[in-house]
Amino acid sequence: MMKDLVLKSTHNALFMRALRGEEVDRPPVWMMRQAGRYLPDYLKLKAKYSFFERVENPALATEITVMPVDQVGVDAAIIFSDILVIPQALGFEVSMNPGEGPRLPQTIRSAEQIDAIQIPDVADRLHYVMDALALTKKTLDGRVPLIGFAGSPWTIFCYMVEGRGSKTFSKAKAFAFSQPEATARLLDKIADTTITYLKAQAAAGADVLQLFDSWGGLLSPADYRIFSFPYMQKIAQAIPDTPVILYAKGCAYALPELARAGATALGIDWHTTPEQARALAGPDMVLQGNFDPSRLLSPIPEIKRMAKEMVDAFGTQRYIANLGHGILPEVPVDHAKAFVDTIKAYGS
Repeated sequence: MMKDLVLKSTHNALFMRALRGEEVDRPPVWMMRQAGRYLPDYLKLKAKYSFFERVENPALATEITVMPVDQVGVDAAIIFSDILVIPQALGFEVSMNPGEGPRLPQTIRSAEQIDAIQIPDVADRLHYVMDALALTKKTLDGRVPLIGFAGSPWTIFCYMVEGRGSKTFSKAKAFAFSQPEATARLLDKIADTTITYLKAQAAAGADVLQLFDSWGGLLSPADYRIFSFPYMQKIAQAIPDTPVILYAKGCAYALPELARAGATALGIDWHTTPEQARALAGPDMVLQGNFDPSRLLSPIPEIKRMAKEMVDAFGTQRYIANLGHGILPEVPVDHAKAFVDTIKAYGS
């Protein structure tokens, strides 16, 4: 299903034109997690302010969001925030300590806890995100489109049950498999909160919204259709007026269904070839991806060669160049810029 995309006074309209499926001279390019991590100016702010101080201060969030536009030359900005603001809005404490990753001291252990969760007033609980979007929109002054985002209900569920990052999320899967009815109730509450949150982001100035299903790939195809896909679809179809990009890491098998879920574009990880992605998603779906983030640690001539080969394989139309996952903290800025510059020079 193709959405009518409204351009909100953006001078660099390449990203929006690609999402509309219009003919473009080259694909637009941005990088997941481009706002922060690898940028020296971001690291200076990191040394001075805690993670959530950066997230919850609209001026800092705006400064960080705009950095890669100014310093790397990407064709879109993505707001500096975190998917775990949703558990916070639902009343769960989240900490982010250096070297430890996210921690949720209170975790879901029973159906009674789930039933006690109330859908929050997102505009109140997460007002700082909308304030940051509005300020960023003003600061960008139409130079590039602005992307808002949230985590998929399954991914948020994983953190709320596990209490921390994990390679397997075995506690979360055990809860889902042993208490599927309670799990469905929590996933619905997360989805309903996320819908309200993403609509508020669009109202605050986000031109595009991306939903990150970071841990969907831990599920079998059959379990994905129970615990993740229905909620991704529910969210995408509830936001008809703003383009939505669905990114599901490790879920190539779900691309045919995701292509029919109401999304404008689908993110592709590096485990899926461009040819496979086109075949699974269909010729009319806009695709985004899928450069291996670790490949940005290759010598610059290799980065340039592989970036060009990626566009050769995907084609310039109905395609957005990006990484297959978030940029790594150790990537040198000149390597990231070489990737972006290669895409921008494609075909010239």
